Amino acid sequence: MVAAIERRRDEIDAIDAELLSLLNRRAGIALEVGRKKRGAGLPLRDARREREILARMRALTRGPLGPAAIERLFCAILAESRRAARRTLRRKPAMRAAGRRACA
Repeated sequence: MVAAIERRRDEIDAIDAELLSLLNRRAGIALEVGRKKRGAGLPLRDARREREILARMRALTRGPLGPAAIERLFCAILAESRRAARRTLRRKPAMRAAGRRACA
């Protein structure tokens, strides 16, 4: 019994490492997009795009995590991406996103 639990925990640890790698990869790509937006004079935040991502992820979930849980997770991912962009790109106060927010 204990060995089976440890094997499953090892699987969880491996998945966590994969998630970490994917989240950092996603954040790096988001920063690239932010640099391009900034260079084009566009706001860093695109509320419409965020709503699209959330809707798509809610629709795709098939596992034990329901749509509301997936939305909370992706809201956190989007918020951290914005935080990284502000920290990295030193966003100017005048560059605000237009439209209704998808996440806080």
